[in-house]
Amino acid sequence: MPLREMMECANLLSRTRGAAAALLLAGLALVQGQPSAAQDIVPATATASVNLEELTWTELRGRLGAGQTTVIVPIGGTEQNGPDMALGKHNARVRVLAERVARVLGNALVAPVLAYVPEGRIDPPEGHMRFPGTISISSETFEQLLESAARSFRQHGFRDIVFIGDHGGYQAEMRRVAERLNRQWGTAGARVHAIEEYYQVTQREYVDELKRRGFGMAEIGTHAGLADAALTLALAPELVRSERLARDTPSPAQGEHGDPRRASIALGEIGSELIVSHTVAAIREAVARHPPIDSEGALMIRGRK
Repeated sequence: MPLREMMECANLLSRTRGAAAALLLAGLALVQGQPSAAQDIVPATATASVNLEELTWTELRGRLGAGQTTVIVPIGGTEQNGPDMALGKHNARVRVLAERVARVLGNALVAPVLAYVPEGRIDPPEGHMRFPGTISISSETFEQLLESAARSFRQHGFRDIVFIGDHGGYQAEMRRVAERLNRQWGTAGARVHAIEEYYQVTQREYVDELKRRGFGMAEIGTHAGLADAALTLALAPELVRSERLARDTPSPAQGEHGDPRRASIALGEIGSELIVSHTVAAIREAVARHPPIDSEGALMIRGRK
């Protein structure tokens, strides 16, 4: 059995039949005189995680060799979310959703969440910076961070680098970095995709779906309202102060723009399913539209020539 096929089988079996079957494949690799490749297979069966930071470097080498050459860079943000939701709402949500997207795609891994993003002027404070706990960095710093991360992933052999952001304030920066790197890299080796659909679906399709269920915009809101709270209840319920949520009267003075009191897990699941389906479709379309080309000009498809 060719090495690449054994590695792919090991990854599949680790998800469906457990470690024992994959260890058998590793033994076959050893018999065929391929110990270094077998070392990549065996550790990879110890975890079915798609999170980069939960893998060893040898496990990652095995995943890359098996064709998992898409990396999702989830971008969150640390900001006030009213008195009923914790500051890390965006970070928690984007991590969960990025994992779900990666599992549907099948060939993707998830980078660590970027929690430091532009949130407005620090001194004097503006916007969310007027509330304790919000952390802001400059747009220039944020773009440098994204660019350095993308260059790192390209260096290690990832072919499609995907930005998704749970916050609306930095979508333009994501797009600028992707466009700049794609111009610099040309057709060689890798592409960067700024998938703005991830965020846009929360402003369009999700809002439309809530309206169909009888909720108005004053309740749905634009920040820390019903839509925001429902998504967080579905994806990171530990970050919602449910008892307070039900009794507090929402107020912009408290950082709320909308009314979260009727938020529910069921409503949040509607939004999360929309986000995942639209994001997966957008990533697949972007990859198909701009397949990476290696340095010799050969078309790269899922890590193979």
